[in-house]
Amino acid sequence: MQINPVHSLFAAEIIGLDISAPITSETVAAVEGAMAEHAVCVIRDASLNDQDHIRFSRAFGEIELPPGAEASRRPGVAPELFDVTNLGADGEIAPSMMDPKTLGILEGFHTDSPFNTLPTKWSLLLGHVVPPVGANTNYIDMRVVYEDLPQETKDQIESLTAVHDLFGAFERRGVKFGTDEMRTQFHSVPHPLVRTSASGRKALYLGWHAVGVQGMDGEEGAALIDELYAFATQDKYVYSHKWRQGDLVMWDNRCTMHAATPYERARYKRDCRRTTLYERDTEQDGSRAAV
Repeated sequence: MQINPVHSLFAAEIIGLDISAPITSETVAAVEGAMAEHAVCVIRDASLNDQDHIRFSRAFGEIELPPGAEASRRPGVAPELFDVTNLGADGEIAPSMMDPKTLGILEGFHTDSPFNTLPTKWSLLLGHVVPPVGANTNYIDMRVVYEDLPQETKDQIESLTAVHDLFGAFERRGVKFGTDEMRTQFHSVPHPLVRTSASGRKALYLGWHAVGVQGMDGEEGAALIDELYAFATQDKYVYSHKWRQGDLVMWDNRCTMHAATPYERARYKRDCRRTTLYERDTEQDGSRAAV
């Protein structure tokens, strides 16, 4: 394997790693080390076989099942995979059923599945078909963001806990989202604003799902979240990944944020598939769906 940085602050590409090959302890250690250092890693020319993707992912943790995983949304896509696509069951571009405002919220900077009791460890998104123009994924290293915060702000947030609420985040932006059934599955979850990453560096843990801060007045907590979010999303912190077919992009949700960018959905096909891993912990959360 050859590991090459792709941004001045973080992120790297991994050349020469075959995810279809047997996964050795040395491979696991090398990838874990690269992720601890760079937070976002791109494996080039990865196998497009779903089972290779799933088997490789399982070497690093327990897989989170997508909602409705018992019946994949498209024929031929493994139910363990989040299906990030604009294609219908026939493989052709399907009309979008989502209004622009909802889509705009979803494309904001976030960390995956912060509504889990334990934060999500990694996401591994594989590009099967990627648009020739647009559809970049933007990433931010929240360790760098934390380190750049004024000391006064670091002292203020050191022991604070943010509240992450999927539906509350939409409602705060004037959008009614989700069914009553979904609301029984996803609850408001607290997470520390500051975490220690796998590298030992502290990181800000944030995203558009965050709606407030425990122990603070609602408006005051929301204002602090907005202030931190605005600071974190400055252009100087962003690595924008231009997709190639066969890119497997892995990111550590505990110390990064990411955001989709627009593309001509009615013109270009996009077929990307994602595994998401739970953070390992001795505590078992019986409410989560995993394999």
